[in-house]
Amino acid sequence: MRLEGRRLSAHLAGVSTALKIPPRMTVAEFLTWEPPDHWQGLWQLRVAEPEMMAPASDAHGSIQSRLSQLIGMHLDTCGGHCRIVTAPGVVPAERSEDNCLVPDLGITCSPPTGEHLMHQPLVLIEILSPTNVSKTRANVHANRSISTVAEIVVLHSTAVLAEVLRRAPDGAWLAVPEAVAADGQLRLSSIGFAAPLRDAYRTTNLT
Repeated sequence: MRLEGRRLSAHLAGVSTALKIPPRMTVAEFLTWEPPDHWQGLWQLRVAEPEMMAPASDAHGSIQSRLSQLIGMHLDTCGGHCRIVTAPGVVPAERSEDNCLVPDLGITCSPPTGEHLMHQPLVLIEILSPTNVSKTRANVHANRSISTVAEIVVLHSTAVLAEVLRRAPDGAWLAVPEAVAADGQLRLSSIGFAAPLRDAYRTTNLT
């Protein structure tokens, strides 16, 4: 997920009192909080601090929407209750009172609830941008603690390249993610999905 980064966090800290942005809050408080009109947008909660997200780059948004379309069509064909959601809220098991993270895409087979959180996420998908690598990697690491997550996909937005983190049969995460190159297949075993990785990048200028 794209983030403004440290400069925005510092700026928000400086103006939090004037704009009524709490410097720290719990997940429960965050889910009922309404940002000031000056700061409408997409937010996540990281280590008890609200963090505003920047608009997606053209490549980032194109990959996100295209992959959502591909997986959504696959799930429709399969039938059942699994569905893909854009920018879902997920709560890692680690410091669950302080973190409500927002990946680019999430897949769950639980029924819709109308809440701000995705229940029982099965697959989470993140898209790396040059300005958010460290925080996105940190989110990926934190989301590995969610017991229902079987696979996490990390796609690059500057090259046709993906990484897939998977659990072993014993439930432990495999030590080395699968690297998927431009001519490879993106496979999600948990939902029976497979497609050429290039299909996810078809509407970008990446080759």
